[in-house]
Amino acid sequence: MSSETMARPVPESDVSYSVAGIGMEQPWQWLANAARDFRHAPLVSLAYGSFWVGVSILLTAGLVVLDMAYWLLPLAAGFMFLGPLVATGLYEISRDMEAGRQPGLRSAFQAWRRNPVQIALMGLVLMIFMLAWTRLALLMFALFFGVTTPSPEILASEIFFSLPGLGLLITGCAIGALLAFGAFAISAVSIPMLLDRNVSVLEAIVASLSAVHRNLMPLIVWGLLLTAFTIAGIATLYIGLAVVLPLLGYASWYAYRDLIQYDDTPPAGGSS
Repeated sequence: MSSETMARPVPESDVSYSVAGIGMEQPWQWLANAARDFRHAPLVSLAYGSFWVGVSILLTAGLVVLDMAYWLLPLAAGFMFLGPLVATGLYEISRDMEAGRQPGLRSAFQAWRRNPVQIALMGLVLMIFMLAWTRLALLMFALFFGVTTPSPEILASEIFFSLPGLGLLITGCAIGALLAFGAFAISAVSIPMLLDRNVSVLEAIVASLSAVHRNLMPLIVWGLLLTAFTIAGIATLYIGLAVVLPLLGYASWYAYRDLIQYDDTPPAGGSS
């Protein structure tokens, strides 16, 4: 990536923006726009999605080999916390197509270099949510099943078809939903904003919270769609994520573009 397209992060910026109001139908339009981008760049989209499918399969295999299969469910659920960070390269692909540039895997995987310190800090914030969730999940598992972990052969049946398992699922879903909404509220537009403009992580989080506050119901629908598509991708033994991740990443870029309106401030690294 050329030096002209890279931007240096700044702790404080003078970027001026406003948060736009949207209708309930807008999340569906984001998905329609995402499908168009996928059709325009199918190979790079599938390659990027397939990379994360491979990472997921390797992680799962490693946990099974290490006899730690009980980690699979909380980590799969925790993917929602890190999803916006995983999609950083997809925001760059949509950004390139929007600007009339040819997207590529190299620029996608190097997208974080536009604002490395602030994107890393945002990743740290999301990782804290992820760690909080996994700690709480392990605590809840111990409360419902005790210190003895069911064998891998019966673990799934114990979780889904026993009273302690159903209690764990209900409690876990309730607590996980609260954490997931908090993570979603601070990341709905923050990482695309950090990629697109020279802003600090605090400014991006404030913008994201403002967008969610002004458009609560449409963004709740959007959050539910993100969750449903992600679950569907994971349920296909991760294979579906090769398509789901690009679609959701591109759609999230369009969400950012609709929600955050700038007052003629040039974007980081060229016009978009």
